[in-house]
Amino acid sequence: MKLKKLGQKKMITRSIVDLPLHGGKCPNWLFERMVKLSRAILLLIYEEFGAKELIKRLTDPFWFQALGCLLGFDWHSSGLTTTVGGAVKEALKPHFKELGIYICGGKGKRALNTPQEIITWGEKEALPQKVFKFVTLSRLTARVDNNAIQDGFQLYFHLFIFSKNGDWGVIQQGMDENTLYARRYHWYSEKTYDLCEEPHAGIVSLIKKEEVLNLVAKESKTLRNVLVNLVKENLNIIVKELTPKIHIIFKKDHLLTPQDLSFKSLKKIWEKTYENPPSDFKDLLLTQGIGAKALRALTLTSELIYNIKASRKDPVVYSYAHGGKDGHPYKLNKRLYDNTIQELEDILIKIKLRESEKVELFRRLPKLFNLQKKC
Repeated sequence: MKLKKLGQKKMITRSIVDLPLHGGKCPNWLFERMVKLSRAILLLIYEEFGAKELIKRLTDPFWFQALGCLLGFDWHSSGLTTTVGGAVKEALKPHFKELGIYICGGKGKRALNTPQEIITWGEKEALPQKVFKFVTLSRLTARVDNNAIQDGFQLYFHLFIFSKNGDWGVIQQGMDENTLYARRYHWYSEKTYDLCEEPHAGIVSLIKKEEVLNLVAKESKTLRNVLVNLVKENLNIIVKELTPKIHIIFKKDHLLTPQDLSFKSLKKIWEKTYENPPSDFKDLLLTQGIGAKALRALTLTSELIYNIKASRKDPVVYSYAHGGKDGHPYKLNKRLYDNTIQELEDILIKIKLRESEKVELFRRLPKLFNLQKKC
């Protein structure tokens, strides 16, 4: 099954949030409350709007950030992503089968185990046709954000959310060890879209870098096509074309350097692609062994031989700010937190009542959160 057949009925929206690294660990008493409160909130959303809306909200960067604030976590730290993501997964796990929504992955080793988790849930819920699609989409979104967009952030957190109806989303985060900032990437499926060209609905960040190798930018379309054709060429011809007749010295701070043109590394690339050449850029991204370094080598080779350019623009276009657990906009109040959980859980119990009573219950919510502000 070719990848280009996947996602033909879905649009991908993609957003980015940059967050500073904060030390410390979420205390158990807070995490336990975060699980309970997020469970109540997410189950209410499911009851009112359904599975699709629940996935849509979780993968919206602003809504996710606001949820982190409501749950009482640091409003602008990198830990918000991993802690809120972990709380949400823990909160909904007992309800996966009931909701038809599954959350796989997490931080570090859990992120690497995402494909196996998808397969496990797919087998349990008899979703064999969707499993391959979701595993491939999980790998592809990670490779786009880690390799096709080279912005200095190395992925370490990957959360893949999907429903039995075929809707899916991704929340993943990378770390820049030089700046100690993390960048969060959001994906959400909805309508037809190209996964490898401008898959951004909005990109949110505090930092915009001067130069980023962006192979999924619209300006990189010609180069993407050339990359696919390039690996089908005879390596000896490529090496001959690249043999310098004039010595050109690149600046040390240039994104692509002469080291990216190592003939040894190029030979390894051709060994990976010779027997089973990729049909398009998605296939190239998913080829085993074609990582960020290999893509840089192929990009510079294409630019030198064919006189074309890849985009160097950072896809970040907006700035972002909010407030939370460090005392802003207010200090965390455990009693109020527990009262909020209890109120929402009571509504969940009563939500099976007549429609008119359910509406009245939801009318109480604004009063509840007005009380929260006063406290």
